[in-house]
Amino acid sequence: MTASRILVTLTLLAALATVTACGRKAGLDTPYEAAVQARKDAQKAEQPVPPEPEKPVEDKKFILDPLI
Repeated sequence: MTASRILVTLTLLAALATVTACGRKAGLDTPYEAAVQARKDAQKAEQPVPPEPEKPVEDKKFILDPLI
């Protein structure tokens, strides 16, 4: 391998490691949960409160759901 090819490979590996380490280590929030949390945060900070979020509708069962 040439020196430039080794340098490119190392650079790509470093970029991959950097991007992989990004993010939050927690469960994902649904849009409803995020809206409720935003309202709580706004009330604590005494800022204008966003509108009340609507509760999510119960999902209908689908024949292929057990496969997921």
